[in-house]
Amino acid sequence: MGVSNKHLPAEERRLVTVETVIELAGEQNPSEITTATIAKRMGLTQGALFRHFRNKDAIFQAVMEWVADRLLSRIEKAVEAESSPLDTLESMFMTHMEFIAEYPGIPRMLFAELQRSEETPTKGIVQRLLRSYGEHLNRLFEQGKACGEIDGKLDNEAAATLFIGTIQGLVMQSLITGDMHQICQNAPKIFAIYLRGIRSVL
Repeated sequence: MGVSNKHLPAEERRLVTVETVIELAGEQNPSEITTATIAKRMGLTQGALFRHFRNKDAIFQAVMEWVADRLLSRIEKAVEAESSPLDTLESMFMTHMEFIAEYPGIPRMLFAELQRSEETPTKGIVQRLLRSYGEHLNRLFEQGKACGEIDGKLDNEAAATLFIGTIQGLVMQSLITGDMHQICQNAPKIFAIYLRGIRSVL
């Protein structure tokens, strides 16, 4: 980011700030990111940054809002693109993996935020994201049961927990190895195992 950022419109400056934080989170511990670090990467003073955000928490909240909006938008497009419930579930799974591989700083920020013991606006955004995600999954499970693709006895809540938990597990393993792109390589094999557990046996 360079000096060209100094004269951006307010909304664009906020977006560039969000993108900068995600970029920094991919390089270092998110809890160690300071407003000074963000401003320096953007070629700004902290004062210029504070004209758009009152503090670091407000910046992180804007990041999580961006994440929720972008991820859900991609998920909704994946849902609209497929006709089969099982194909849609796979598309959702792979879309999520691709999103994380594209923005490796995001899971680092999520895990760091969720470790905080107190309730925060940022945590609230993550909780709303998970609820919305779960609603998408529940609708697909019901559609799959109705058309005979998914086992009619499937526990929707447990299946949604496993779907999201599988994604979280893949992300955690990738963070441990330091290779976020391996999740896209492993995702199809992992999803195939998940699929065998929920599909209807003809």
